[in-house]
Amino acid sequence: MSRRCELTGVGVLYGNKVSHSQRKTRRRFEPNMKVVRFKSDITGQEYRFMVNARCIRSVEKIGGLDAYMMKASQAILSDNAKFVQRTIKNKKAAI
Repeated sequence: MSRRCELTGVGVLYGNKVSHSQRKTRRRFEPNMKVVRFKSDITGQEYRFMVNARCIRSVEKIGGLDAYMMKASQAILSDNAKFVQRTIKNKKAAI
């Protein structure tokens, strides 16, 4: 399973580990991934996503999964998230 957030697209970053003697070796900075269930108010269903911890805060700040999905760009979403976004937009248009 890839270490990439399904909603924000945040993935692994690479950099240098620097010792006291300034010797530099390559290392990975991995995102703090969590499996979370978000409930959609429009569809009434729960959706499971693998997201980083910062994304959870972003979704709550914007006002929930529905508001976040309405603003999210399709370029950064995973295939699962694109399907959920399409479902939410179709339900909202029907209302």
